[in-house]
Amino acid sequence: MTAEDYNDCVKLYADGLYRFMLKSTRQVEDARDLVQSSFEKLWEHRKEVNTVTSKSYLFTIAYHKLIDLNRKNSRMEFRESLPDKIEEPPRTTPRLKEVLEKALNRLNDKQRSLVLLKDYEGYSYEEIAEITGLNIAQVKVTLHRARLILKEWLVSVENVL
Repeated sequence: MTAEDYNDCVKLYADGLYRFMLKSTRQVEDARDLVQSSFEKLWEHRKEVNTVTSKSYLFTIAYHKLIDLNRKNSRMEFRESLPDKIEEPPRTTPRLKEVLEKALNRLNDKQRSLVLLKDYEGYSYEEIAEITGLNIAQVKVTLHRARLILKEWLVSVENVL
């Protein structure tokens, strides 16, 4: 991969990778850090990476960095001191985006990542298997179970209203 190929890769895939990381981490700064470190690693290994497979390689790096971040955060205890709670008037109808976010938050990290890769980013089962290191059957089963959880939660009227 040449420097020009790398620059093309940044132009083509930065937004999609950031969107995936933001949906996965739900933290703007974490998503930015993961994207930056993923492109940094791609740059370091650019001589070994084929331009055709650069997108898959990049998302694989990012996925593994996401797993590392989740492991690190699970060992940490976060404490925040918040000011007095300010009451907000309840919304009568939540927006679709909020409902989908709540539904996605019900999934574990692995399920959320697979749903985002398949349904948001449009990867095939084979590409997801390559990115995550799972076999195709595991990808399909995990996606199926995640979609059942989403369906069960989304069809319940009290969750949507």
